[in-house]
Amino acid sequence: MSRITGQQSATPDRPAARVRYVGSFTELSRQVKDSDLLDRRYGWYWSRIIGIVLAYAAVWVAVVIIGDSWWQLVVAGVLAVISAQIGFLGHDAAHRQVFRSWQWNEWTSRVLSGLFLGLSYGWWDKKHSMHHAAPNQEGIDPDIASGALAFTPDLARARQGMGAAFARRQGWLFFPLLTLEGLNLQLRGVQTVTSRRPLPQRWAEASLIGVRLVAYPIALLLLLPPGKAGAFFGLHMALFGVLLGGSFAPNHKGMPLVPHGMKVDFLRRQVLMSRNIVGGPLVDFAMGGLNRQIEHHLFPSMPRPNLRRVQPLVRAHCAKHNVTYTQKTLWQSYRMVIRYLNQVGIGARDPFDCPLVRRYRG
Repeated sequence: MSRITGQQSATPDRPAARVRYVGSFTELSRQVKDSDLLDRRYGWYWSRIIGIVLAYAAVWVAVVIIGDSWWQLVVAGVLAVISAQIGFLGHDAAHRQVFRSWQWNEWTSRVLSGLFLGLSYGWWDKKHSMHHAAPNQEGIDPDIASGALAFTPDLARARQGMGAAFARRQGWLFFPLLTLEGLNLQLRGVQTVTSRRPLPQRWAEASLIGVRLVAYPIALLLLLPPGKAGAFFGLHMALFGVLLGGSFAPNHKGMPLVPHGMKVDFLRRQVLMSRNIVGGPLVDFAMGGLNRQIEHHLFPSMPRPNLRRVQPLVRAHCAKHNVTYTQKTLWQSYRMVIRYLNQVGIGARDPFDCPLVRRYRG
């Protein structure tokens, strides 16, 4: 979908309804640009980057002090929480939210993701950019492409044997599978830096990932007996996968799907396919700002702390133009995800029928 730059005229292949929504986003975008909501928040981000690095170092000091004890599993849980927060900061930097300079943002994300988590910035940047361009659009959004789970009815119906049996139960298996997400992301990183596909800063990224993937298990084996080192590693990676994957899943899974070839204006494409999660400071912390997914998709380079401030403007704008703005609690959203995956798994046709299909088809 091409970038929307302003008002367009209605034509036979461009319905008036779509033109109206294009113009309405221009109105909202101008209102936001005239405010200070796109300004960088250096103090907010520097305090969190420094704080999270110090917390990461403190965890390893705790590992040394506690020594040969099963209390190390508590430390592993704390490290998982810290790792998820590092992932969120890497996500913000990759979206150019932290600094004005794209180089500073890129390298901040690359170092945080690679050195501390063993994840590939290059792999994530390409995949996530495609998702933002066309959320929940079949054949375009990689987040609903074929994988361990079938996110669309057509993908589920194409499976046979054990794959089909798995798909019929995939809603209940979704959260157990998240325990493997941390390892899956690290595997994707290794595949990316060792592939022949073009990758900017390949050697720098490979070095950062290599240091993390080698140094971490060696440090555990040097500081702990093998059994406790394995338990520490397993709990850390499983909880990290649940925390990170559980923050991305509630935002789009179970929202309407968009057929591959359908054109949708930018405002509706981002709002109708996204879902916000309501809650207080704990939800803000646990989800790294992704609980305001609608605002993030409309203004992806807006600093995370400003998403709360822009939310009233976006809600009022959507109400004014009769665009559905979805908000659920975290538990309501998880129930929707499980229900959606189970319905898709049994091959239900259009379990969440998209109103855009009825409006724009033809």
